[in-house]
Amino acid sequence: MNKVDLIQALKNSNDLYKSEAEKIVTLFFNHMAEALAKRERIEIRGLCSFFVKKYGGYTRRNPKTGEKVNVARKKLPFFKVGKELKDRVDR
Repeated sequence: MNKVDLIQALKNSNDLYKSEAEKIVTLFFNHMAEALAKRERIEIRGLCSFFVKKYGGYTRRNPKTGEKVNVARKKLPFFKVGKELKDRVDR
């Protein structure tokens, strides 16, 4: 399922115009992105949670040249599946 499929499902199940469903989905994803940018945790009970995970800097080797490369510290969004979703998928 992608964003277009989600919009279509919302439109069909709630008798909405496509533009209304698209606004709702876009608003939802924009608020999620803003919350993660502020380092806030997002939890959708029974489904999943999103949070920002910090990774420290490290040194790697460039396989082509063999030289050492320093990789800077970074923060990345992280997804964790909820127990109910995990059980539902595992049926």
